[in-house]
Amino acid sequence: MTKFKGLTNNQLKIIAMLSMLMDHAGLLLFPQLEFLRVAGRLAFPIFAYMIAEGCRYTKHRGKYLSLISVMAVGIQAVYFFAQGSLYQNILVTFSLSVAVIFAIDSFIAHKSLATCAVMLISLSGVIFLSLVAPFLWEDQGFVIDYGFWGILLPVAVYYIPGKWKRLAATAVILLLRGILYGELKWFALLALPLLAAYNGQRGKAKLKYLFYIFYPAHLVLLYIIELWWGI
Repeated sequence: MTKFKGLTNNQLKIIAMLSMLMDHAGLLLFPQLEFLRVAGRLAFPIFAYMIAEGCRYTKHRGKYLSLISVMAVGIQAVYFFAQGSLYQNILVTFSLSVAVIFAIDSFIAHKSLATCAVMLISLSGVIFLSLVAPFLWEDQGFVIDYGFWGILLPVAVYYIPGKWKRLAATAVILLLRGILYGELKWFALLALPLLAAYNGQRGKAKLKYLFYIFYPAHLVLLYIIELWWGI
């Protein structure tokens, strides 16, 4: 019998992608099947955790942030022109998380007025966009996906040392989201056992860009099916 060695970064991302596919299929095609939305709650905690891991291990920070940000802007542009929506996609959320992490790290490393200013601007921008702007632009439907807590989770996972402390912080943030927003948010806690099984390894396959391709591709496919079915 092969001994279970835990789940790799790649395996967790694949689980999260399948979860996200089920969630969006439930949202767009099968709203009557609530279990799809429940299964979809696994995606965000896993991706948030892996974003923190990406920040921790990337050798090209500028390229990492640029990739996520460019994808976020591109997908957001499609959202706006297709639906007039100002709902900010999850890559916008993660772009803000990564920007804050890199800004704080830069200040810790250099402790200059310039890096302090960048850090404060980054933190102020996150607070404004996630907590203030949704009220100012409520009529336009401006919302950051997963809001302030969504931005905070990768930051917490990045800075808190030790696997079990990171899991505890993740649990606290997910609990707070459940208390504040209720409904299906509680089911995000089901991701914790999967994250507890994370072995810290990337995995053999090079799936670096798979998520960035899968995210827009699966949305396009689901929207085409939605239009075809006339839902």
